[in-house]
Amino acid sequence: MIEDTRDRTSVTQQPDPRAAADRRPPAAPQVPLSATPPTGLTEAEAGRRRDAGQGNMVISKSSRTYKQILRENVFNFINDVLFTLGALLIILGRFWDAVITVGVIVLNSLVGLAQEIRAKILLDRIAFLTRPKATVIREGKEREVDPGELVLGDLLVLHAGDQVVVDGRMIDGRHMQADESLLTGESDLVSKHVGDELFSGSFVVTGGGRYEAEKVGIDSMVNKIAAGALAFRRVLTPLQRQVNFIIRSALLIVLAFEVLIIIKAVILHLKFVDVVRMSTVTFAIVPVGLVLAIALAYALGAVRMAGKGALVQQANSVESMSNIDVLCTDKTGTLTTNNIRVHEVRPLGTDRANLEALLGRFSASASESNRTSAALHEAFGGSAAHPIEEVVFSSARKWSALSVDDDGFRGTFVLGAPEMMTSHLAAADGLQELIQEWTSTGLRVLLFAYRPQVEPLYEQAHIPGSGEPAEEPPAALPAGLIPLGIVSLSDELRPKVQDTLEQFAKAGIKVKIISGDNPQTVAALARQAGLGERISLVSGLELTGMSDLDFGQAAEDHNVFGRVTPEQKERLVAALRRRGHYVAMIGDGVNDVISLKKANVAIAMQGGSQAARGVADMVLLKDSFAALPWAFREGQRVFNGMTDILRIFIVRIFTKALLIVGIAAIGGWAFQPRQTSLLSFFAAGLPAILLAIFAKPGPQPHGGFMGRLGRFVVPASLLMALLGTTLYTVYALASSAPFITNNPGGTAAEVGEAMYGAQTVLTVFLVFCMLLLLPLIVPPTSFWVGGSPLRKDWKPATLSFLMFFGFMAVALSHLGRNTFDLALLHWQDYVVCGAAAIAWMLGTRYLWRMRILDKFLGVDDAPPLSQHPSAAA
Repeated sequence: MIEDTRDRTSVTQQPDPRAAADRRPPAAPQVPLSATPPTGLTEAEAGRRRDAGQGNMVISKSSRTYKQILRENVFNFINDVLFTLGALLIILGRFWDAVITVGVIVLNSLVGLAQEIRAKILLDRIAFLTRPKATVIREGKEREVDPGELVLGDLLVLHAGDQVVVDGRMIDGRHMQADESLLTGESDLVSKHVGDELFSGSFVVTGGGRYEAEKVGIDSMVNKIAAGALAFRRVLTPLQRQVNFIIRSALLIVLAFEVLIIIKAVILHLKFVDVVRMSTVTFAIVPVGLVLAIALAYALGAVRMAGKGALVQQANSVESMSNIDVLCTDKTGTLTTNNIRVHEVRPLGTDRANLEALLGRFSASASESNRTSAALHEAFGGSAAHPIEEVVFSSARKWSALSVDDDGFRGTFVLGAPEMMTSHLAAADGLQELIQEWTSTGLRVLLFAYRPQVEPLYEQAHIPGSGEPAEEPPAALPAGLIPLGIVSLSDELRPKVQDTLEQFAKAGIKVKIISGDNPQTVAALARQAGLGERISLVSGLELTGMSDLDFGQAAEDHNVFGRVTPEQKERLVAALRRRGHYVAMIGDGVNDVISLKKANVAIAMQGGSQAARGVADMVLLKDSFAALPWAFREGQRVFNGMTDILRIFIVRIFTKALLIVGIAAIGGWAFQPRQTSLLSFFAAGLPAILLAIFAKPGPQPHGGFMGRLGRFVVPASLLMALLGTTLYTVYALASSAPFITNNPGGTAAEVGEAMYGAQTVLTVFLVFCMLLLLPLIVPPTSFWVGGSPLRKDWKPATLSFLMFFGFMAVALSHLGRNTFDLALLHWQDYVVCGAAAIAWMLGTRYLWRMRILDKFLGVDDAPPLSQHPSAAA
């Protein structure tokens, strides 16, 4: 059955990393001195430690491991059962039965194995680009390195958005908060102080600092988890759930057949070897090749998407793209380049020169730099002061502050969103008009204010009932702030954003822009991105306090959301999912992580934070929006290919099950083990692999997937089983050999020519039918249209034609007949089988076109095939 792929809410039973570290350390923790000097290790010492086995072995998660690929392609449950049955046949003296039966299974598996390994090699090469980097201090200098270059004792630097790549202990830094949800499943931020442990797999949300690597390689937390299982219960796509249902249903049918075989063996005293051979035939009903075909389709889709600029980190996200009906995207760094520049400053309580000087010193004094502070420092320069207290910027607060007491820079200074600061201003006359003027053009606006006095920036909170100071007291804006000026910042849209959003709109996908910026700024950018008059705006302040019902309706009705917090982003995505939408979320920053984890498909920008890339199912290489339409079409291609493959497999499963039951009821046995191997190769294995390669993008027909599948499969299978049983019976009765036998699994000499010849005729008829099924699934002309819309694709029909000659080469050669246990038929017998297959094709097409099954069941509500969207594809 299909392995799950991701669930960002539930976790496997893994050790809680916080069990080793008290989340509420004492106010003055006893911090052990670092064994690493403040200048870090020397390169020579790092080399010696690496040679001593103290380097950091990194486990890549870009794709499945070779061990997983081998196990799932060759040593899966059903194959293991068939291998066991093959071993029993060898022990019982049926060497060639075992070799041919197992050999075809191995051949099918090896074809898929080779394709998937090739895909993995290509994907792993590309995935190297998106691996998290680490900032290490070596010989007193900071430099960025691959995590694989780290060694035990390295001194590392962390900033907001960085991922912790090895376990260690924090040795300096303030106001750091880490998200450990990838390890624990809990989304609450964890405050980190000097002396606290940091765990690999977590990432920094606010603040920063330095830490010393204490556990590397397999000893680190993330590698311990990766060695056993991913930290998340994986989520299935709708198609994967349906495929699992089909496989489990087939397995139940097989188990029921096995019970009947055992009962028959006891009553008729069948030989053990015959029971094993019959069991081999029944277990071949389970479509193990279906799982291999899905894995191959995902791998091929991932390779094609990588070629267009999208790296797939979770295999099933390729197919998930076809289910998306809502696309949520952040603004800054996602729709825009995040190339922030100062546009203009407007002094309010001082002159321009003083305002620019104060902004320069404020940005230079911040312990944690971001894009905004970097833009201010680039524009105004300034030397760093030594703050008494600092509140670093966070997406939840939307402001940062410094309390300083230096020459020429004394007081409490705050920079942030005007809406969050208005209630704390001493006066706000004339502010709103100017802010409105700038935000309406898409500019980002910040307010800079101060108090002349040095004010405390943190409330003195206490742990309830203890009187002791809380671990991380909440930050608080001082009252009576005096506005110094406002700053407008400009950004620019990424290339091809307009074209991308337009293509999604044409595909019926709703686009929702969610940002922490001013709603009017976001709306202006949305207009530039091409949303035009379709904009419906709501702010995070309006969303606050809404009931779940009202919040969900707001998420549905609006498409631009401004001044929202990270928690509100997550709530918006969750509300859309609860309303039945399949949601993709695009983000680049650490503030997008919780909403990315909540989405059905998480998409990150390569240039974004390590945290966003770490939780993403897909990464847009080179930050190119142009890859998104390709990813969507590739999802359609994979879904369409899997739908075609499912039809082949289910027709074969249903038909074989009906034939085994029907022929057993009249005293015969439908197949020899080698015959089922031949049937599996020509009727499912090879066509499935090639259909995955031939698939084309395009929308699916309307209506429920399982309903459409049933309308296709049931008429085809019932008529094929009816004609097959008739052929078997006629050929068996036409022979002078006894028809009913107590040894159905024996050789030709043991069962008699009647059953042996009838089994061969049945196998030939079924192969002919399954070859004709290919152009019925992918109709190249209107003649073949009945169960599927017109595709105008001749490749599957050509494949069917070539496979016919391949099968006839096997059936007519002495080696082929001996290999696959086929009787020698006269040419008239092949003509009869061909005529019966053509009768099946015409009869099935008639049943489809007239909707006989729908009318019989009273569900004739499907639209005509000519109205299906894919008919024009």
